[in-house]
Amino acid sequence: MKLYRARIPQIAHAVIERLSADGDIEVELSDRQEAASDLVAIMESYLTRDNDLREAVREMMERKNIPYDHYGKVKGEISEQWGHPSGDDVDRYLSRQFIENFMISNFIGEVFTEDRELYKKLLDILKGFDVDERALRAEAEERIKNVKEGSVERQDALNRALREVRKKHGLG
Repeated sequence: MKLYRARIPQIAHAVIERLSADGDIEVELSDRQEAASDLVAIMESYLTRDNDLREAVREMMERKNIPYDHYGKVKGEISEQWGHPSGDDVDRYLSRQFIENFMISNFIGEVFTEDRELYKKLLDILKGFDVDERALRAEAEERIKNVKEGSVERQDALNRALREVRKKHGLG
């Protein structure tokens, strides 16, 4: 799962509302905004660390003259060293963090559901916010099909097109 900053408030509110409506957690109406804010903070913290990781990957690749086509491998190695989740591990990580938060939050009155069941529900909610990255990329590539493949101009054009497509879909 790729977590988009623009989607964070929606995700937090969906989690609190669904779990409250289903009777999994008890949150007073007056505390729901604060309970959601706690989840926002968890996701923002994840994104901050993810940005730090990407910067560390870039610096290492530059320092060691590693070609850009090795970016994924290098990112995976550093991510593992840091214990930072990526890919499908992101929603599992966030789900565990949310559950831990529910147990200690001053804004969650009671947790009625077992962790395993909460975990499954949280994964389901998060999957509802997953974005088909391949479809976004295909849409962006369709916009730049007239730019020569393998060129620096194409990579720049693709990056611009991806930003535009993500913005169009409300992702940033």
